[in-house]
Amino acid sequence: MKILFDENIPYGLDAFSSLGNAESITGREISPPDLENIDILFVRSVTKVNESLLKNSNVKFVATATSGSDHIDKEYLLKNNIGFSDAIGSNANSVAEYFTAALLEIAERHNFSLTGKSVGIIGVGHVGSLVDKKARALGMTTLLNDPPRQRAEKDFNGCSLDEALAADIVTFHVPLTKDGLDPTFHLLNEENLQKIKSGAVLVQASRGAVHDTIALKKIIKEKNLLCAFDVWENEPNIDVDLLELTEIASPHIAGYSWTSKVEATRIIYEAACEFFNIKQTWIPPKLPDNFSAPEISPPFVKVSDPADARGISPPFLKGVRGISDNQQEMLIENDIKCAVNGVYDIIEDDKRMRKIVDEPSENRGKYFDTLRKQYPTRVEFHQAKVHGTPETIKQQLSALGFKIY
Repeated sequence: MKILFDENIPYGLDAFSSLGNAESITGREISPPDLENIDILFVRSVTKVNESLLKNSNVKFVATATSGSDHIDKEYLLKNNIGFSDAIGSNANSVAEYFTAALLEIAERHNFSLTGKSVGIIGVGHVGSLVDKKARALGMTTLLNDPPRQRAEKDFNGCSLDEALAADIVTFHVPLTKDGLDPTFHLLNEENLQKIKSGAVLVQASRGAVHDTIALKKIIKEKNLLCAFDVWENEPNIDVDLLELTEIASPHIAGYSWTSKVEATRIIYEAACEFFNIKQTWIPPKLPDNFSAPEISPPFVKVSDPADARGISPPFLKGVRGISDNQQEMLIENDIKCAVNGVYDIIEDDKRMRKIVDEPSENRGKYFDTLRKQYPTRVEFHQAKVHGTPETIKQQLSALGFKIY
């Protein structure tokens, strides 16, 4: 068999060569002539797989190494007896960790504690469920909005969209759909944006077309929203004016941990093996080659003066006057942020992304894609070892996924 795969699928050659003759290609450049005599096509979200691409091809199986599949015409595949698999859930933990890092950074930057804040989670599937877990680990209360689950599950403790939008923090983790009972295209439109409170934190890590860019730019200014945006309309040709209104910006990499990408490869590889009844022989690596798991020892330093207390754990502040409950909560969160940054420093993503404005407008799309293609190795919290952890945050770090030593 002949296999064509997006060059950005990690370990693609190692995995797919066990199925036949495998070759890689730039995902955005895949066209009908490339599919001549191809039996299996492995893509990512940048490739639109539909009739115009597949007509007259011999492709028998298509898989996308992504959780979202709005770039795939699944109805066409079904009608033409073409097998299909996505990698749903593979990047869920990575996105939830992005959410965690973004909130900790914004809270520190604007001098507030996350403890007791409300989080409206819109879309509570694989990603949203883990976001819920991590938000609660940080001491926040969660409001869950997921109409399909609310209709299907009697025990699902859901809320209305309006209630979720009224939270202190609003985060979107929905698929992109344009029809059906619950369309999400431009769900974040001017009407719904008006329901978000002034000064709220807004996280968008689902699909770019879930928000209306023109309305969003207007409301961010009017309501002084604090935004962390990973996805953009019209990628890779994004709106740099919107970027400059955000607190944190990144090039659609929330789900780009090394771990999640390898898991996606595993899922679609195994799906292809099952479809063609081929024995699985590829074993995914546990860590990148020549890479050691991060060892983290946050700076838990004793102080005697509250003025020096920034970044210091509450256990060392007992007996120190002038430390409020809110300050202690912030100090706890700062220690948690030290651990998070030891694995994933989201500001590095933001710095690279902001350089896009220095590019000529005609080069920005290429720069955006290059950021994704050359994304640095990023492991997940559970692959790190945290030492010297005070009792005050052991439970929270563990709930966030860290291994505590």
